[in-house]
Amino acid sequence: MIFQNICFHNVEQMIPFEDGWKMTRLPEHVMNCVNEGIRSRTGTFSSGVELRMRLKGEKAVVRLRALPIEEAQVGFVYYGSFQGGWQVSSFVIGTESTSVSLVPPADPARLRELTQEGGLPFCPDLIRLVLPYGTCVFLGVDGEVEPPRPGDEPGITYLAYGSSITHGSLALDTPHTYPFRIAQELKCDYLNLGFAGTAHLEKEMAEYIVARRDWDFASVEMGVNMLGTFSEEAFEQRVNDFTRILADDGRPVFATSMFRMGHESEKAEHFRDIVRKYAGERLIFTEGTDLLGQPWDVSADLVHPSIQGVEGIARKWSDIMRRHLNK
Repeated sequence: MIFQNICFHNVEQMIPFEDGWKMTRLPEHVMNCVNEGIRSRTGTFSSGVELRMRLKGEKAVVRLRALPIEEAQVGFVYYGSFQGGWQVSSFVIGTESTSVSLVPPADPARLRELTQEGGLPFCPDLIRLVLPYGTCVFLGVDGEVEPPRPGDEPGITYLAYGSSITHGSLALDTPHTYPFRIAQELKCDYLNLGFAGTAHLEKEMAEYIVARRDWDFASVEMGVNMLGTFSEEAFEQRVNDFTRILADDGRPVFATSMFRMGHESEKAEHFRDIVRKYAGERLIFTEGTDLLGQPWDVSADLVHPSIQGVEGIARKWSDIMRRHLNK
């Protein structure tokens, strides 16, 4: 969406909040249908949210703040597909107003040449503020900016749905999440619909995903957020409905079950069997234990992959996606 001449990528609503605006990744009618955890917390997480703009002058200042969370809230500046240099690369978003100064790159002409040579997906004249996965509040922008122009962004988009592993926990920063890395590998854009602890496979969520016409292929990660609170029967019904709706759409959807964890249970294996039963028949299925094969590739919480584990998921899954999409 466009707000104050900035493209808020992966944002559906700007909600007035205290001194600024929260950003939600779902429209109101979907928020009203999903679980309370998404409505009250993870729906406003900035997973995959980017503020995209072109500078019309020599400088612009974007003002943000973050709501308190356990992990550091660090954002990143990209010039198209290029990570910002040491002068302008990353910024810590504090709980008070944080000013992010944006200036043109030192040698934009050379970045345009390298973009063309490498077939890179984003125009380097487009500045991307890549936000972290906590809740950020947009306070405003000073200076003249404009939204992306036609051709600034890739023509192909990948959508990822899943748990905190999809949204980015323990990847340490957004550019190391597997949706971001898969998009880089496949030279496309991405949309992150990861919801930490709250990916409950609601039928309304599946209907919303297929109603969106702004993605070309998708991935769904199913199971881990429902392991503790859902019965096997309730989980099976949701997987059945969710995969059927996605399959009926016709666009390629890559599916996986729970990734390898540091501690396993009989119920976890039953959940994997359920996902395999329905996704294996209807979608492009890969076992989560094949994408993250080693139990020592997890973090100390024994659930989330470490940053090395996340990179392994991105590498293996992007190879699978590339083979299917290039058929």
